[in-house]
Amino acid sequence: MSDPPKSAYHILIVDDISTNIQVLGSILRREGYSISFAMSGPEALSMVLSDSFDLILLDVMMPGMDGYEVCARLKAAPETRDIPIIFLTARTSPEDIARGFRTGAVDYITKPFNPEELLARVRTHLVLKTSADTIRAQNAMLSAGNEELRQVNARLRQALQEIKTLRGILPICANCKKIRLRDADPKNTSPVIPKPNSATVSVPNVSAATIRASVEKSKERNPTEPMTMAAHLEEAL
Repeated sequence: MSDPPKSAYHILIVDDISTNIQVLGSILRREGYSISFAMSGPEALSMVLSDSFDLILLDVMMPGMDGYEVCARLKAAPETRDIPIIFLTARTSPEDIARGFRTGAVDYITKPFNPEELLARVRTHLVLKTSADTIRAQNAMLSAGNEELRQVNARLRQALQEIKTLRGILPICANCKKIRLRDADPKNTSPVIPKPNSATVSVPNVSAATIRASVEKSKERNPTEPMTMAAHLEEAL
């Protein structure tokens, strides 16, 4: 996947000194970047809310609202917190630099500007932002896909439950269908004869006296090998 053209990147320069804006703007425009500028903190906040920016070059020392406060407000808002901010500063003490990073800046550039350093830092953070945007978009797609899978699984579980419920109904329905088809056949005039089972098979009425007589006869015929009850019943019948 190739990188977007430089003209696709929109950079906001925030500085209260017009000369600094002109110097930065000329360097970045020669590289093909799209440039906008603000000369105060409130103006910068207003512009960021109404337009889309890929990078902000923010002066630290400005009257009224300084760069630290502007950065803190941008990082506190969900819609602007992912925009990388590079501080422009003449203050290079470790305390000032650490404060800038704590506020949310990703880098800093010292004044007066070195064009090569400026372009290298700008390029690095634009590439990083593009990668971060791509990862966020992919995560959003994965989240949407996971939600869709969750809904599909829920529907499958519901369908399986319905199938389990129908298992007890289908055999009954099948028997009903056979009866309906048989009754609807005009050629079928035979009566319905249920299949014999343990509940419908009848046992002949044989008296106990008849069975005892059969037992006595079997003893007389073969006293060493007694007959079974089934054999006695058959003989009695």
